[in-house]
Amino acid sequence: MAKWVTKGFAFLCLALCLSVANANEAAPAVADPVLEARMLAIAAELRCLVCQNQTIADSHAELAIDLRQQVREMLQKGMTEKQITDYMTDRYGDFVLYRPPFNRMTALLWIGPGVLLVGGLLGLGLVLRRRSRMPEDRFDAEEPDDGPQNPQVPPAA
Repeated sequence: MAKWVTKGFAFLCLALCLSVANANEAAPAVADPVLEARMLAIAAELRCLVCQNQTIADSHAELAIDLRQQVREMLQKGMTEKQITDYMTDRYGDFVLYRPPFNRMTALLWIGPGVLLVGGLLGLGLVLRRRSRMPEDRFDAEEPDDGPQNPQVPPAA
């Protein structure tokens, strides 16, 4: 009986240790809902530098959490959205913006998909045009297909 109590106590201690190890820091209570809404709007425009396909508003990475806290602190200091995005751009480059501005460096990002689409449509049009101009008798089913001919083998009689 004592053996079962000892094992049960050890299991309980292990379960408690694992639950404490998995605990996260509590999210700070929102003191100002308007400030929090502004922070989330700005965070939705900034790319997570760890995930790269999510905004810092959507990401759960430690860096994204830190950047959201930094944006919150900047708003509390009275900085505008433009000042905050300028600060982040100066620090991390245009890559931090989820929708980068159109300029010489990002022109391929904005124009590239359209160019590829137009090129693909033109290529498809050329293929269809050539196919429609092929003579129909070229593919007659009445002609037997002898297959590839080997010049070294004489034809069968």
